[in-house]
Amino acid sequence: MIALAFCCILASMPAEQGKLVYPTTKKVNVVETLHGVQVADPYRWLEEMDSPEVKDWVRRQNELTFAYLHSIPGRDRIRKRLTELWNYERYGIPFKEGGRYFFTKNDGLQNQSVLYWAESLDAKPKVLLDPNKLSKDGTVALSGIAVSPDGKYLAYGTSSGGSDWQEWHVREVASGKDLKDHLKWIKFSGASWTKDGKGFFYSRYDEPKSGKDLAEANYYQKLYYHRLGDPQEKDTLVYHRPDQKEWGFSGEVTEDGRFLVITVWRGTDRRNGVFVRRLDVPDAEVVELLAEFDAQYSFVGNVGDMLYFLTDKNAPLGRVIRIHVLHPEPENQMVVIPERQETLDGVHIVGGKIIAHYLKDAHSFVRVYALDGLFETTIALPGLGTASGFAGKPDDPETFFSYMSFNSPPTIYRYDVATRKRTVFRQPKLKGYDGSQFEVKQVFYTSKDGTRIPMFLAYKKGVKLDGQNPTLLYGYGGFQISQTPWYSTAYTVWMEMGGVLAVANLRGGGEYGSAWHDAGRLKNKQNVFDDFIAAAEYLIEQKYTNPSRLAIQGGSNGGLLVGAVLNQRPDLFGAALPSVGVMDMLRFHKFTIGWAWVSDYGSPDDPEYFKILYAYSPYHNLKPQKYPAVLVTTADHDDRVVPAHSYKYIARLQEVQQGDAPVLIRIETRAGHGAGKPISKVIEETTDEWAFLVKNLKMSVKGLQ
Repeated sequence: MIALAFCCILASMPAEQGKLVYPTTKKVNVVETLHGVQVADPYRWLEEMDSPEVKDWVRRQNELTFAYLHSIPGRDRIRKRLTELWNYERYGIPFKEGGRYFFTKNDGLQNQSVLYWAESLDAKPKVLLDPNKLSKDGTVALSGIAVSPDGKYLAYGTSSGGSDWQEWHVREVASGKDLKDHLKWIKFSGASWTKDGKGFFYSRYDEPKSGKDLAEANYYQKLYYHRLGDPQEKDTLVYHRPDQKEWGFSGEVTEDGRFLVITVWRGTDRRNGVFVRRLDVPDAEVVELLAEFDAQYSFVGNVGDMLYFLTDKNAPLGRVIRIHVLHPEPENQMVVIPERQETLDGVHIVGGKIIAHYLKDAHSFVRVYALDGLFETTIALPGLGTASGFAGKPDDPETFFSYMSFNSPPTIYRYDVATRKRTVFRQPKLKGYDGSQFEVKQVFYTSKDGTRIPMFLAYKKGVKLDGQNPTLLYGYGGFQISQTPWYSTAYTVWMEMGGVLAVANLRGGGEYGSAWHDAGRLKNKQNVFDDFIAAAEYLIEQKYTNPSRLAIQGGSNGGLLVGAVLNQRPDLFGAALPSVGVMDMLRFHKFTIGWAWVSDYGSPDDPEYFKILYAYSPYHNLKPQKYPAVLVTTADHDDRVVPAHSYKYIARLQEVQQGDAPVLIRIETRAGHGAGKPISKVIEETTDEWAFLVKNLKMSVKGLQ
């Protein structure tokens, strides 16, 4: 039952010297009986995100937060340095279609990167699409692109205000003019052209109820074919399953144009199905090729009737198998590349070779094989970092990839498949930046149950292990997402200020394959929190820092991590930065795509998982005690993790905070979960986060150049 009665109380702290007076936050008497347990939800009203009352609450919270942040000495200097360092030319990884090259480029401080095309690598590039011209404030982002096989047309998706919703259009490459095609209500979908270039496959949802597009649960995705020039109402429904509301469909046309390979996904569950439809046979039916949902199957490409897949079936670290489209039975499946000691993270067929990207203790390692799986060579990488890319076609003579690390901005390389030569294609030049002044290393520490956990450390050379260094510990630990070394302007400025950066490879990620993921999800979720706590304890024991100078950071599932760990060990940290976090573990499945996360969290509708989720849910486990300084960040257009999670969490935290440390929320407007956020907004948000840490960890900004 749900009891509703309204009352108003102050969720504020006494107006004593050194303490903030928080905005008044109404409490409501909402109590639900869930599996025999009475659960209070006094801030349920904050879920009505578009109500005038909630908008007023957002305004008042932001007024307090920005007044606090803008008064911090050194904030302007941080912003100036971030702006200087971000102002460098950045390229995306090129790809080739119809003899033309396509790539993105950002001159430095452009809110959105611009898409270019060129007839050759040496030809002068031409602007194909500049997203900065789609809105005055840079909040309309390019969210997906697909070029027709002949290179004549660009299908492109845009998102507004950070939403996951996309609208797709078609542009003629040569003229740069849009056609009349306009597709809506697309989410979690790309586009894949048919070989004749007359149209493409895409997936969409039915139009949501009016005013519910940012909160309504997303079910019953459908796969369509759009023919150029037709209105969306005429698009052909290719496949849907009215009996499976959670199924989603990703259609990919093979390079030879003969097959449509449909990856069938169920939320964030790594296990998926694969269906196939012949495109060279009129009115062919969709055939369920792999329908057991017993493992992960990532389509790599085809050679004739043989389909190649990266899978973890009977191989937790991954392997490559080959399946005949007419004989998919397990006994007919052939292992092409067997499981190795490293985690197989990605596979491409380029130039008649298989390029396999591995993770070796969470950093990149690349091997090249023949199509029959015979090992041929490795692609040398500059150091302890992350390589990405390697896309191309089976007959392409070249591929491109990017390499980066915590002290190395992304450099793009061209790799000649036949000669095995790696050459620099584009290398960024940053004014006033010298990556050699920073040290990057990997350490291993022991978690609560004895598990060995890797962690990357990056900092200015010459750091003394005296326990006094301000340190930022970052973690994620979920959904089989690996945390490999990356370059970040924000973290570079953090290190310039004398900060130590620590990135822990927690269980729940994919660093060591499916077994590592399983060890940090569902009933094992507490392992993730234990791993993060153990990382903090290691940094303190090894005298990198101490609790008063240690901050933690995480976003989305990482925001949940930060919230849960703060409740369990508030004494261990001096500050925390939870961003767009999943904070209410009893209602996450009721909004947008939240239901899809049950594969990692379990369902609160299940009595067994309810107990587990209720035990660590950040919102429900806040209690009166001293908490460290907390700056929650979210956005009013986040339709991945709806902002109500953060709203309810900070309202409760402000109510129970017994110490003097500030607990604030920064709510970005016209922004979403993070993808496509304008550079100007990223700089402002990072400035505020670093200023918050400077004040609360008692740091100096003197190290900034």
